[in-house]
Amino acid sequence: MIKKLTLDELREMGPGQLIKNGKGCIPDLWRNGDLKWIAVKGKTETWTIYYGPTPYVYQNIIKFGGKIFDEKIIRKLVPCTDEAWEMYRF
Repeated sequence: MIKKLTLDELREMGPGQLIKNGKGCIPDLWRNGDLKWIAVKGKTETWTIYYGPTPYVYQNIIKFGGKIFDEKIIRKLVPCTDEAWEMYRF
């Protein structure tokens, strides 16, 4: 069974804390090769996923990258409970 991000876990994390990151092809988002992505906690219980080109370091992806808005992609990259999903920052 895949572990899902929970609201309690979000509450325990500090602002800017890494939730999960990775790189690879995300065809529904970008068809021109691999991307890097990083899921981070916001200042409250919110969280979001940023993406950018693979040469970028993760800090640059957070600063200059795009946000993922598609629920299907978000839940595939970071499986989460419905309560944690409600805290996703668009």
